[in-house]
Amino acid sequence: MAEDVRTVVREGAMSPFQIAAVTVCMAINMLDGFDVLSIAFAGPQIAKDWMLKPAELGLLFSAGLFGMVLGSLILSSLADMLGRRVLVLLGLAVITVGMISSAFANNLEQLAWLRVLTGLGIGSLLSSINTIVVEYSSYKRKDFAVAFMAVGYPIGATIGGTISVYLIVTYGWRAVFVFGGVISALLIPFALMQLPESLDYLLAKRPKNALQRVNTLLKKMGRAQLGELPARQAAGEDAPVSVLSIFDRAYFSRTALIVCAYFLTMIPFYFVLNWTPKVLVDRGLSLATGISGAVIMNGCGVIGGLLFGLSTNRTGLRQATSWFLVLFFASIVGFGLATQLNALLILAGAVGFFMIGLISGLYAILGAMYPVRVRNTGTGIALGIGRFGAVVGPYLGGVLIGMGWSRPLYSLVLALPLLLAAVLVRRVPLLFGGAKEMPAQMLE
Repeated sequence: MAEDVRTVVREGAMSPFQIAAVTVCMAINMLDGFDVLSIAFAGPQIAKDWMLKPAELGLLFSAGLFGMVLGSLILSSLADMLGRRVLVLLGLAVITVGMISSAFANNLEQLAWLRVLTGLGIGSLLSSINTIVVEYSSYKRKDFAVAFMAVGYPIGATIGGTISVYLIVTYGWRAVFVFGGVISALLIPFALMQLPESLDYLLAKRPKNALQRVNTLLKKMGRAQLGELPARQAAGEDAPVSVLSIFDRAYFSRTALIVCAYFLTMIPFYFVLNWTPKVLVDRGLSLATGISGAVIMNGCGVIGGLLFGLSTNRTGLRQATSWFLVLFFASIVGFGLATQLNALLILAGAVGFFMIGLISGLYAILGAMYPVRVRNTGTGIALGIGRFGAVVGPYLGGVLIGMGWSRPLYSLVLALPLLLAAVLVRRVPLLFGGAKEMPAQMLE
């Protein structure tokens, strides 16, 4: 039985091959952390060179995020038809072109469109790496594995921010995009050799040489191989998948809840990520110090994400995520009220701690909401529609700053959506969660 194969893999200890698959996805997410925030690191210098107004800089911040929305919405369902691995490789190629081309932009309009292209690549692969991590994790370690993947984002942002300081000071802001493009290009052969296709996808969709590919994966995981592909146990496993599939009656309510929660979370999330360096520079700090604030934020986010992954077995996935949302709200408000440098940097760390922790929770919830047939599509659509909030946050922040709103006031207003998101997260139905999952037949 196909379900038996998946259950055997997930009920046992994770093999070195499974751990490596999760690690590869974490490495790709590190790249995303740098590529998404490269514009935040370079933003203050770009604004100075091109004499941009706050609203124009906010538009530039939002351009890449809009591309991520398009990538998640338009391309994510391809992974349920063509495979998770294929879409990851395609996304890396698009990111490479977008980043390197951004280094040669001559004006705001050109750079904005190239950021859209880069975001398109990022959005196309994020749902796939999240799905691969969920599908290669054991029941016991799933939430921690997703958190481990998620902390790749702040690790990439932390390392990238540190490198960006040197690159901008020495070579100018364009070097940041060249560096990101080169790293993206180097990841393509790495992913080609090391990233496995989803076992769930091969069993459900049965592409060419599916049995051989399944047995190759089982052998690498130290599991017994199959003499033939098992009979499908779920009706419609091989049915065509479209974006509309997750709006069927069976999935509509959970999709609506997670999309709204994700949208509300992304408004302050990406405002904080993009505007922190500029806010600190506007406080009279140097560019290096401003970027250092973002580095501290993301560095503390690594700790928050890992601790979140360890906490869910005790507290429950939805409950832990909702508490992190509330504490993220409190830390943003505190950051808005702080005036002294030390207090600003400490609160920036607190913001990052809870921010990445709750994102680990949302990723884990997404992976536990949908059966394999529509898992990548559902994750991509939730990320895509929800990321409209990512587009709104940085731009709205620029508008409010440009209107002369005080930092405490715009921080409070932009953080308020988190409280409603905390309520919605508690109501999302899961097929499985925490360390225990429902029987495999329930996943279809």
